[in-house]
Amino acid sequence: MKTKAADTIASSQKKTSSNLKSSKDTLENIFQDMLKDMYWAEKHVLKALPKMAKASHHEELREAFDSHLEQTQLQIQRIEDCFDLMDVKATAKKCEAMEGLVKEGEETIGKYAEGFARDAALIAAVQKIEHYEISSYGTMRTMAKVLGKVQCAELLEESKDEEAETDERLTEIAEKINQLAAEMAEQV
Repeated sequence: MKTKAADTIASSQKKTSSNLKSSKDTLENIFQDMLKDMYWAEKHVLKALPKMAKASHHEELREAFDSHLEQTQLQIQRIEDCFDLMDVKATAKKCEAMEGLVKEGEETIGKYAEGFARDAALIAAVQKIEHYEISSYGTMRTMAKVLGKVQCAELLEESKDEEAETDERLTEIAEKINQLAAEMAEQV
């Protein structure tokens, strides 16, 4: 005699297995899907960075955003190069995660008045984006290595390293800006 819990588990397992793709779920497919995802993500960041730079109060932060804009263009080119190396058309697949992270950053602009506090919030939002990108590039680099796509792995590693450098630069700027924001709050 089956219990209700056993029926629920069996039903859940059937649904899960029917939702899985067949043997097409290969590492190659997963890698290409992630590449498409990051292609869309980087293009989305490319559109958002000028808005964040314009909203920045501190000159060094604005320069960091402008510099990262140039890096993002190079990262998009590297992704396109990976598609070329695989002889696959460069196509983007909407990245829901990046859309949410960018939206959070853009909401920061309207939520806080211009000044050091808004700059601190912008840095926090952009560092979330950087961490997502570091993780994604690292994962894709590892997959590319396993798949024997050495040139692609090198390109992805270069982008991952740039994202990590940007994150470090933002942390350094945040230490200054957070202090300035705290001092401004004390004066109020």
